[in-house]
Amino acid sequence: MLIKVINPNTTWSMTATIEQCARAVVGPGTRVEAVSPSMGPASIESHYDEALSVPGILDEIAKGEKDGVDGYVIACFGDPGMDAARELASGPVVGIAEAAMHAASFLGRGFSVVTTLGRTVGRAQDLADHYGFARACRGIHACEIAVLDLETDPDALKIITEACRTAVEVDGSDAVVLGCAGMADLCRHISDEIGVPVVDGVSAATLFVQSLVTLGLRTSRRGEFAQPLPKTYTGLLAGFTTGEE
Repeated sequence: MLIKVINPNTTWSMTATIEQCARAVVGPGTRVEAVSPSMGPASIESHYDEALSVPGILDEIAKGEKDGVDGYVIACFGDPGMDAARELASGPVVGIAEAAMHAASFLGRGFSVVTTLGRTVGRAQDLADHYGFARACRGIHACEIAVLDLETDPDALKIITEACRTAVEVDGSDAVVLGCAGMADLCRHISDEIGVPVVDGVSAATLFVQSLVTLGLRTSRRGEFAQPLPKTYTGLLAGFTTGEE
């Protein structure tokens, strides 16, 4: 089985960390390939960033289909382009926000999300509502660390840990979801420090994809997620024209 983990930003050092976390949880016989697209933002911290990350994601899905990939993870907490990716991919596609929220819902009566910048809180809340977790998601908290600073700020781990601790105390939550793929390698340390389960969406999504492929399950083609209709795209998007061999 081959799982492709797509980090929608173009920061390869973050992609390497994501790949390590994904590989650490898969079983024998499962290969993980983590990639960054050839085009897109260095980090995703706005609706603008998210929108412009989608062509790169879809390009990686198209490459994966040619390479025989069995399933995909979209490793950004905004789950950008996931519906479009599901239309293109022959195997399952799972986003890390959806996966993390599902996993956290198994661990107690409610969870908190700790994310990066305050401007991303609304998007996380929208996703919790969209995925049916409005009741279980008791709060969303920003630690005000930019995505790229997660790798360089010497105080990042301490700040995120304290934000998680505060979230649990304020919200009365039983678990914490880390709201950025760049935090993927921090969950065990934070869990040990604050005494509740801390969920990394990269690991959760990777295992969900592995399980779906093992079960022989894929996205339904009955209606909305059928292959896109044949259509011509022009200009910079000419390479995304559908229905041509």
